[in-house]
Amino acid sequence: MEKAYRYRFYPTTEQEQILRRTIGCVRLVVNKALAARTEAWYEKQERTDYVQTSAMLTQWKKLEDLQFLNEVSCVPLQQGLRHLQTAFTNFFAGKAKYPNFKKKRSGSSAEFTKSAFRWKDGQVYLAKCAEPLPIKWSRQLPKDCQPTTITVRLEPSGRWFLSLRINDPIDETMQLVDNAVGLDVRVSSLVTLSTGEKIANPKAFGKHYQKLRKAQKSLSRKHKGSRNRDKARLKVARIQAKISDSRKDHLHKLTTRLIRENQTIVVEDLAVKNMVKNPKLARAISDAAWSELVRQLEYKSKWYGRNLVKIGRWFPSSKRYGHCGHVVEKLPLSIRKWDCLNCGTHHDRDVNAARNILAVGHTVTVCGANIRPLGHKSKGQLRKTRKGKKQKPES
Repeated sequence: MEKAYRYRFYPTTEQEQILRRTIGCVRLVVNKALAARTEAWYEKQERTDYVQTSAMLTQWKKLEDLQFLNEVSCVPLQQGLRHLQTAFTNFFAGKAKYPNFKKKRSGSSAEFTKSAFRWKDGQVYLAKCAEPLPIKWSRQLPKDCQPTTITVRLEPSGRWFLSLRINDPIDETMQLVDNAVGLDVRVSSLVTLSTGEKIANPKAFGKHYQKLRKAQKSLSRKHKGSRNRDKARLKVARIQAKISDSRKDHLHKLTTRLIRENQTIVVEDLAVKNMVKNPKLARAISDAAWSELVRQLEYKSKWYGRNLVKIGRWFPSSKRYGHCGHVVEKLPLSIRKWDCLNCGTHHDRDVNAARNILAVGHTVTVCGANIRPLGHKSKGQLRKTRKGKKQKPES
């Protein structure tokens, strides 16, 4: 199975100069190729592919004002053009938006294939670098595995990271377990399990919000192009990196635990991009990182032989009473607990939704049944009066 291992490294002064020059050249080549492809389409209605942009790169290297392109390895430049071609392929297939120009302040990367690096005695030697990269080996690569591709990335916060892509032959499938769990994602509690457990939302952004706000206000007052603005921008980037690291660390621990304890995990296929259009909930939803949670569950379930089931987003997981199957027409977010008028069972909104998600996941997995019975009509609704008291569902 193809995997990527990410490490932080601390380059020497000479290595940093070479890597910054390489990354800058990659950014320049990609932006020039993107501009040329855009211009060719709008002026001549012609599509430019990778072969043509590669020929353009050869001509650019011959220009007097672009001679510095010959001072770096040609492999990252070609890889940048290949990635640009992939971006255009996804755009024409309707899978992505039109490619954007790369910006220096957003951080950049350079990809090295086997011809541009050397792996010797567990050390990485990149092209144009005489010494191995001083990597912080937080974990060892699998035995007898060598990287096929290496990606060097400079983050906006100034940190350097190295990604080693390998083909791992080791089968990491875990032992089968009888447990299955349904997940209901929320803002207040990040995840509610069908077992009744609620996992709190760490709210990484909220913890650093005041510090980030102060740093961003300071950045806005600095003159563009000044050294003080660069320092202020770096301070903002470091706070944002701390928020991102805290969020990802919590999600990795949570998803690893869910994968180890359960054979089947059922989640809802939510349209997060549409949900963040709500200005009142956009910040809270983005801080919860539901898409990242599902993404980690997807690839970890493939690694360790678990089953991840996604159910449709239109299934009324909260409005359906898990004990008797009764469905109400409306259920405001303000109502978190209630007693069912049909069977008298006490329901917790989040736990009820998680159990319904698990039940539907079993149904879809076993027989491929539709998640909503055909011809079904919902009856009744739960409302809240002005004084905050619950009303009985209207039949």
